[in-house]
Amino acid sequence: MHSSDGVNRGTIMTTRNDELVKIGSCSWNYDSWVGLVYTEKKRTAAEYLREYSQRFDTAEIDSWFYKIPERSEVLSYIENAEPGFSFTCKIPEQICLTHIRSFGKDKKLEPNPDFLSGKLFETFVQRIEPIMPQLDALIMEFEYLSKEKMPSQTAFIERLGQFVKTCSKGLPVAIECRNSNYLDERYFEFIDNEKLIHVFSEKQYMPHVYDLYDKYKHHIKDRTVLRLLGGDRKEIEEKTGKEWNKIVDEKQDKTEISRMTKDIKYNGNKVIINVNNHFEGSAPLTVESLKALLK
Repeated sequence: MHSSDGVNRGTIMTTRNDELVKIGSCSWNYDSWVGLVYTEKKRTAAEYLREYSQRFDTAEIDSWFYKIPERSEVLSYIENAEPGFSFTCKIPEQICLTHIRSFGKDKKLEPNPDFLSGKLFETFVQRIEPIMPQLDALIMEFEYLSKEKMPSQTAFIERLGQFVKTCSKGLPVAIECRNSNYLDERYFEFIDNEKLIHVFSEKQYMPHVYDLYDKYKHHIKDRTVLRLLGGDRKEIEEKTGKEWNKIVDEKQDKTEISRMTKDIKYNGNKVIINVNNHFEGSAPLTVESLKALLK
């Protein structure tokens, strides 16, 4: 438990939510969670997962954003997770980046030949195939797209629509769009029509997730993903010293996030909440407080 002074008061309790609400963290491999979530330090993320999955409902696999995993890593996650445990995962950024920086002296911004590559996506899906039954969402995280990278919302929807029609194959593909100017009725209608999952991101420079939800909740069908990412990363890293075991920036609007979550649930839809350490300073303690609000 924890108090408002930010001091860690003990270990996280083991509780499970119902099937329509799953709450966990954005990655879980943190030595500073020893004493809070874990009994001792482990060598690998897979080893940490054994204890983690006894206490939480879900976890976001962040590392696959940076590389397509080896099949052995995928199998190690399955072997160490408790029965009934589920994941979300990020699709490799190589597929989601519109442009890349060249290695020359001027480091020009060059078009990424693998942007929305169906071939690369198929390779990724084949590699993670054993864990697919436990995946609630495959997250496509797009960076903020300047006009240099993407001329308009229309162009974004057209490119993404072509990818979805040829590659999604009924998979639970979730879209995290960080252009607040794209997030309007047309965008949510596209997400709805293509049977995609919208990722609500509570982060700097984005509208509050609950305000966005209130406007467009009629387009939320089956499930959604809620990522609590936080504000200025550098600022909170300085406050915590990257020791993620106490709350240093408690958010007063968690009641609104809880209200949004309950509304999604009462409409018969699933919500998966992934909490980042950067949100308040300690993802496990944020998860604990959200579960208390949702009771």
